[in-house]
Order: sequence, then C-alpha cells, then structure tokens
Amino acid sequence: MLEELQSLTHFYTLIVDFFVNYSFQVIGAIIIFIIGLIIARWFSNITLRICERNEIDITLRMFIANCVRLLFIAMIVVICLGKFGISVAPFVAAIGAISLSVGLALQGVFSNYGAGFTIILTRPFVVGNTIKINDITGIVEEIRLAYTLLSTEDGELITIPNKHIVGEVITNSFANKVVEASIGISYSADANLAISIVREVLSGFEEITQEPAPQVGIEGFGDSSVDIGYRYWVPTQRYFELQYQVNLAVYTAFQQASIEIPFPQREVTLKNSG
Repeated sequence: MLEELQSLTHFYTLIVDFFVNYSFQVIGAIIIFIIGLIIARWFSNITLRICERNEIDITLRMFIANCVRLLFIAMIVVICLGKFGISVAPFVAAIGAISLSVGLALQGVFSNYGAGFTIILTRPFVVGNTIKINDITGIVEEIRLAYTLLSTEDGELITIPNKHIVGEVITNSFANKVVEASIGISYSADANLAISIVREVLSGFEEITQEPAPQVGIEGFGDSSVDIGYRYWVPTQRYFELQYQVNLAVYTAFQQASIEIPFPQREVTLKNSG
C-alpha cells in the first residue's frame, strides 16, 4: 500500500512539474495549432477560388486545395513540436522509411493516382466527352485520381483504372459519336437521287448534329450494287436507337421512291464438254 502511494505521489509530482515547466509551451502550442488550422483552411479556400476563376477542372482544383491545406497543417505540427524542444528529424526519417515500404507494396495503386494526376493536368478529355479506349466506349461521368467512370447507352457504368488510360490510344468524339452505314442500290438506279433522299432523311432527325454536318456519297462499287455510304453524328446515349431509326427511314424512303435494293447475284457459266 505504501509503495502504491509513493508511486502515485511520484506520478503526481511529474505531472505538476510538467505543467510548471511546460504550461506556457502547451498553451502556446494549442493556440498556434488552432490558429494554424484556421489559416490552412483560409489558404485552401483562396486556392480553390483562384482555381475556379481560372476554370481549372474540379478534380484538379480540389486536389490542389487539399494539398495546400495539408502542407500548412504539416508546417503547424512541426512548429508545435518545436515548442517542446522535440526534434522532428527522427520522425521525418521514420516517415520516409515507412513511405518507401508502403510505396513498394502499393505501387500499383500509386500508379493509378499518378496516371490520374497526369489526366487532370493534360486534360485529354473532360466530363461529358465521349471517349474510346481499348474498344471500350462511353461518356465520361467522373474523373478521379484512381479511376475514370464511363456510362453507356445501356445504363452501364464502366470503371477504368487510370493506369490503363495513360499511354493508350484515346479517341475523343466529345459529346457525340459518329454512325457509319451504307446501303446498296442497283446499277440502273439514279445515284444522285439516292444520295439526295438519304440527305433528306438525315435532315429530318433533330438529334443529328449539323456541326459537323452529315456526309453522304458513293462508298464503293459492289458485285451487284452501288454502295451509298453515309456518316452522321448523334448523342452517344442514343447511338443505337437513332441508328436503327435512320436505317428504317432510309429503307422506307427508297421503297417509296422505287429505288431498287438488289439481292446479291452470282453468274454461273456451265460448259458442256460433250
């Protein structure tokens, strides 16, 4: 019992000595930390407003603002530790060693973040663009540091790790996507009339963009038909829907104009050896 009382008295003495010797340092450190947090938030908001004024991408502006805030907080922690006479050099060395180990273990994850930072800086595409990467096509819904989120006409959400985007061939058609189609007409049919009919059909769809304008012409010459090719741009979210509607409208218009769409034909010659 006496030993416990002595231990408690010793502990009490240590606490009293600590507050007697370091009370002003503790109060000063707390005040510096609180003021530092306020200043860090203030600088972060200023940075965010500057980025907004310069129309920087929202993902990049949030990243920059957070980096500024964390940098100020780190400086404040160093100052507060210095108030107690604590050297931060061992902490820096320990953090460096831990960071190296974690970096080696998570290099795949960090490569996604590095690629995401590259995408945000170089801006090969932005939210709302239609892009194609490795046969994957969709509208960019969100760009994050680790991944990019695409949506399709079928309502699917596609998540692509950013490391699989940087260094690949990216096709960006912005808000729309091109539709390429063709239809064959008989060699005896009027090609100019067929082309004008296709142009008229395309002009009847408000969803088809006029900038760039639809393109219609003779695509090639088949064995039994002249192929009329046409290209036009539609919103990606309605790509297949409008493609099917246009194909039906072109087919119906050709029938009404009595333009023959020939069947594939083959000429067979029989020789009598007798």
